[in-house]
Amino acid sequence: MGIWQQDIDLAHINAWSENTLMAVLGIRITEIGEDWLRGTMPVDARTHQPYGLLHGGASVALAETLGSTAAMLTLDPAKFRAVGLEINANHVRGVREGTVTGTAKALHTGRSTQVWEIRIEDERQRLVCVSRITMAVVPADVVAPH
Repeated sequence: MGIWQQDIDLAHINAWSENTLMAVLGIRITEIGEDWLRGTMPVDARTHQPYGLLHGGASVALAETLGSTAAMLTLDPAKFRAVGLEINANHVRGVREGTVTGTAKALHTGRSTQVWEIRIEDERQRLVCVSRITMAVVPADVVAPH
């Protein structure tokens, strides 16, 4: 079970994204390890910028999705929620097509904050973007699910 406090069911986790930005961008959670979570996003017209490259904002959306999902899975949802405080990203390689894969790994999982690093790679495992997100851990009644 590792650091996770919830049952790991990929179909259930991916269902959280129905009717959201994640569904529009084609983001899917694909694997969960002892202390990491992985997901993919297509590089196509939905995620391109005008020069035909992967839009940096789409990379950040993937990173935030992975970091936020991972953070939530470390919490008891009856008691706590994870909400984003800050995210940054360094875009190091352009991608024109295919699929990118992001892997979120915890750097810190405290009582009030969490910090996650997300590495996004292309299909040849070359680094495309590295991101870090800081999450606030808040009482569940502060943020109700939709």
